[in-house]
Formats: sequence, structure tokens, C-alpha cells
Amino acid sequence: MIMIKEACIENFAEALAAQQAGANRVELCENLQVGGTTPSYGTIKTCVQKLAVPSFIMIRPRGGNFVYSTEELEIMKTDIDICKQLGVPAVVFGLLTPTGEIDVKNTRELIEHARPMQVTFHKAFDELTDPLAGMEILIRIGADRILTSGTKATAEEGMDMLNQLIEKASGRTIIVAAGKVTRENLPELSKLIRTNEFHGKKIV
Repeated sequence: MIMIKEACIENFAEALAAQQAGANRVELCENLQVGGTTPSYGTIKTCVQKLAVPSFIMIRPRGGNFVYSTEELEIMKTDIDICKQLGVPAVVFGLLTPTGEIDVKNTRELIEHARPMQVTFHKAFDELTDPLAGMEILIRIGADRILTSGTKATAEEGMDMLNQLIEKASGRTIIVAAGKVTRENLPELSKLIRTNEFHGKKIV
């Protein structure tokens, strides 16, 4: 099984450098200091057209929490439409309720809106109190991937939960292991965590 190294990057220059260093995929964001927001139209278009590896696009209208207003949800839908028009293969988002559960109604709506693109539910997942139950909800409403560090600060610390999620997912969704995954620790982590998809800012 081929290992997928997804590099989290902020602009085209970084995307190109990641591709040249061996990334199999990029997750394109802006404003990583706040956890990533939706990149510009021009950046998305250039990455899709110029890179040989897939570009997954962050759909997040602002930093802060993952509870979105009606207007913000409309912004997210518009950005998803732009990604669809540009031939983006997948978008990345995460929505929670004020009580810290998955926002099932709006997440399902955005997943359906995003088709035929794939959808990754991002690290908002790590704020859930019951990640195993959360994963079942996301599988039911159609998330293709879940980006998680097993609710811990790093993939290494969250290894036990990551492996539980991977085992329970049983191929129904892909668990992408994240959280301080670097080119240095990836060989070891890939032996300990039973997924073939890893994500990090310094993964290559």
C-alpha cells in the first residue's frame, strides 16, 4: 500500500517545493497561524493547474471556533462551488455545534453540496468528547476522510485512539494521521499507526 504524504502548505511556492520534496498531495490553506483558512481563487487555480499532485482545499471562512453562522455557511458553499468549477478533487472542512458535537445537519448539507468532490473532515474532530461515535456519524453522512491526531496534541500521543479509529472504520472512511508528523518521525510513526495517509507541515 502506497504511503500518502499530505503536506500542509500556505501558498503555491510552498506547494511546488513540497511536491518536489516528495509530497503525494497538498492541503492548501492560508493563515496557518490560526489553523488555516480558505486560500484565494488565484492560488487554488494555480495549484490545480500547475501541480502534478492533488490539491485538497481548506474551506474555512475564519480562524477561531468551528461554529458557523448562516452567512458563513453561505460563504463556505460559494467557496466549495469555486473549487468544483476549478476541478479540485477534494475540500476540507469541519463544523461543530456550540456544545462541541458534530454539526450533523450543516456538515451533511456541505458534503452533499461538495459532490462529486471528496470531503475531509478536519481537526475540529479532535475537539469531540467521543471520537468513535463522531466517526460513525461522519461515515453515515459521507465524509471520505477524517484528519485527526487522535484527540491529542500529536499523532504519537494520540496513537492508541488513532489505531482504534482506523480499526473501527474498517475501510469505510480513511483516517489521516496528523499532529507534528515530520519527515524525521514519519518512518517510525508509519510502523506504529495503521494508516497509509499522513499529514503535516514538515512531512517532506
